Amino acid sequence: MTDSGKCAFVLGIELVDGPDGSVTMCQRRYVDDILKRFAMDECKVVVSPVDMSTRLVPSDSVTKVNAPFREAVGALMHLMTATRPDISYAVGYVSRFMENPQEKHWVAVKRIFRYLQGTKTHGICFKPGDKIDFRGYSDADWAGDLADRKSTSGYAFMLMSAPVSWGTKKQSTEYIALSLAIQEGKWIHRLLCEILAAANEMGPERMIREDNQSCIKMTKNPVSHGRAKHIDIKYHHIRDEVKRGEVKLEYCETSVMLADIMTKALAGPRHIELTAALGIHGTSH
Repeated sequence: MTDSGKCAFVLGIELVDGPDGSVTMCQRRYVDDILKRFAMDECKVVVSPVDMSTRLVPSDSVTKVNAPFREAVGALMHLMTATRPDISYAVGYVSRFMENPQEKHWVAVKRIFRYLQGTKTHGICFKPGDKIDFRGYSDADWAGDLADRKSTSGYAFMLMSAPVSWGTKKQSTEYIALSLAIQEGKWIHRLLCEILAAANEMGPERMIREDNQSCIKMTKNPVSHGRAKHIDIKYHHIRDEVKRGEVKLEYCETSVMLADIMTKALAGPRHIELTAALGIHGTSH
């Protein structure tokens, strides 16, 4: 075994050391590559990946847009799952139209590229700290999909002020979204407990923040309500985990709900605010 110095790249992800001891994971070169591949390397910059006025629906047209739609969405998915949770909602949104993409759908994809053009040096920033802080955020919009009126859920789990797991998906209720977020947080918590067992720095419970008071009350009240009868029994594991003290649900105001960026299109200032709060920052090069 030889010492080759500091690690600069891991599986195509660049590791950038900050002057404050932080480490940022970014994919600047990959962003440059896909911008060139799809002829977007000289595009104009926008401050958010989704236009708030955009309302996309599936098309019945027999013709498809003459553009590499699926290839572009696939390239964006790789970036989204590795280092860019800030484009999760945007990529999930356009991926709903993979079967029959039209010009308006391709325009939405190009907007994501335009956003990346201005944020190509952004990545996940891990900052040093004295305490292991692990918590999750779960949120959902309200019947945001115009085609089937399902909601879009999103979750983000933070460790040391940086996201370590995130996702977005269409669901029927916010309660189901919370259930899936708790399941995701369970294995991450167990992994951290094993890694940090010697230091004994991880507590037995998982903190999940939720901005829906009714949803939180449902987890603590075993009485079946009429509005919740359609929810499958398998999602009610939340109640057992809360009762056993494995999960602690905490109300979080929408203004500071980090998972909000995973569920809907946001105005530029709000998107920038949540991107920074999520631990996504630009590097100095």
